[in-house]
Amino acid sequence: MKNKTMPDKDFFSPIKAWKFLFKKPVTIKVPYVKREAAERYRGFHINDWNECIGCGTCAKICPTDAIKMVEVDDLPQEYGQKPQRPVIDYGRCSFCAMCVDICTTGSLKMTREYVHISPEPEDFIFAPTEKGIHGIEEVPVGWVRDEASELLELERVEMEMLDGEERVQSFIEYVKGYSKEQAIHEAARCVECALCTDRCPQHMQIPEYIKAIWKDDLNDALKWLLKGDETNNMLGANPFSAVCGRVCTHKCEEACSIGNRGEAIAIRWLKRYIVDNVSDYKKIIEIKPAKKDKKIAIIGSGPAGLSAAYFLSTMGYDVEVFESLSKPGGVMRYGIPSYRLPDEALDKDIAFIQALGVKIHVGISVGKDISLESLKEKYDAVFISTGFSLGRSTKVPGTDHEDVLQALPLLREIRDYLRGEGPKPKIPKSLVVIGGGNVAMDVARSIARLQKVEYGQVDVKVTSLERTFDEMPADMEEIEEGSEEGIEFYPGWGPVRIIIDEEKIKGVELKKCVEVFDENGRFNPKFDEIQKLYLDADMVVEAIGQAPDYSYLPEDLKEQLEFVRGRLVTNEYRQTNIEWLFAGGDIVNGPDIIHGVADGYWAARGIDEYLSKGVK
Repeated sequence: MKNKTMPDKDFFSPIKAWKFLFKKPVTIKVPYVKREAAERYRGFHINDWNECIGCGTCAKICPTDAIKMVEVDDLPQEYGQKPQRPVIDYGRCSFCAMCVDICTTGSLKMTREYVHISPEPEDFIFAPTEKGIHGIEEVPVGWVRDEASELLELERVEMEMLDGEERVQSFIEYVKGYSKEQAIHEAARCVECALCTDRCPQHMQIPEYIKAIWKDDLNDALKWLLKGDETNNMLGANPFSAVCGRVCTHKCEEACSIGNRGEAIAIRWLKRYIVDNVSDYKKIIEIKPAKKDKKIAIIGSGPAGLSAAYFLSTMGYDVEVFESLSKPGGVMRYGIPSYRLPDEALDKDIAFIQALGVKIHVGISVGKDISLESLKEKYDAVFISTGFSLGRSTKVPGTDHEDVLQALPLLREIRDYLRGEGPKPKIPKSLVVIGGGNVAMDVARSIARLQKVEYGQVDVKVTSLERTFDEMPADMEEIEEGSEEGIEFYPGWGPVRIIIDEEKIKGVELKKCVEVFDENGRFNPKFDEIQKLYLDADMVVEAIGQAPDYSYLPEDLKEQLEFVRGRLVTNEYRQTNIEWLFAGGDIVNGPDIIHGVADGYWAARGIDEYLSKGVK
């Protein structure tokens, strides 16, 4: 049977080929003659080192293992970057351009350069720069990424939340959390560059737990959260993952490499997804250390104190925590509004810490009910993490009025009232909040909710020295959400006096701030004394910062300690000048929950090292 799949051969085809016999052939004499490549040719690479962040995504995706990331000595170590640059072995490169298609910054491109000759194999290994591999000033660009070849998903999965008009009517948690499908979709966007881990103060193993979400293995994800890197002394573990999954400052997301061209991975929300979908930590996390015959006292049950208790208990130590208030949690319990951090999430984290054997004594104030010296006699080491409990005042005329309040005591009063554990706070019809940080936002948004319930309308004004929203230390999402809830913002104004008439507050007089910091970066505000602003109010809250209370420290011990601007100085293991006394949290590194967790971790490591020497 005749094969019909092949065309019939032309009888004259051999004769037709003769026309090429006398045609001059095209000869390329490499390297003396170079033919221009097509516009989309995939030649050698260029890499703009000013844009490259050393994330290594190009090396991870390379199918021929032609790209290696190499440390560059004179590159600075900066957050969101690694001092590395890709080195390409063109003996292995298949010129597929996947490295260009996935580059998170767009620094890596391919050129139309294709000629390079050398008898030495090592001469085909290059760390390309913006001048290519041959040092050419204007290298002709070839293949570039387009929509069809884009390998990154640049938009994050949107988090569902109540809108401003609805959420301002109650203290119900307004962020709904990811569903399983949403979390897996968001986790799939991660390129596992680990820049986020470098940026996190606790160095959480973020790519590992995100990958576990993508695999739909929440048990493994939880282990990464609560145990961290078990081969490296639990580095990266976070016993307050339910808390940080809601209110962490998430600086890690600022370092996310995807954020260079799109939206950063929703690291905080993914952490929350894990803990919200695991009912009982103890069924998954088994911690059974060998017991050690040593006891540690911890003063303060905030994030640093309870984190230290957690890590010390995993080492086998007996730990007792002393808290002056009626419930443990410190700023997490009393300083953060319930619409951002409900008690249930905090209680879940604390319950697991207590399940490890940590004893928490509430309602005991060190320095009053029990002395620091007695703790020193009874315990082998002491860790203090008493936080910033005192407010700062502008001290302008009128701030001594009874309706000029400090932020933290007011937030504590509101939380107690909402729990049914305290009286109803005074709810102003019109409020001015002085301050531009997250604490100021918490006060403003809390009072707005109380006003909405009490009066049916919101009248809250926030003023700060910082001249723009970008300059304000508050998270931008806090400012945006506050605006949606009816709060008015007046950045760039400083208070002159509280206006009082017939012993009642009528408002605040302010003057224009033209400069907050001087040329040396020091806080040194300057004002335009002519430009004035008047804001009506019947209550004023100062939220310009907090200060520590060291009244529990005996004078002889205080003289041995070193302080810088009110904060205790410690070594890397949070050990003070007094060898048995360790410190962490706000009084060492300032107010930040994840920093407090890191302080607790390193303090536990330091206490373990100190006690392992056989002291006491």
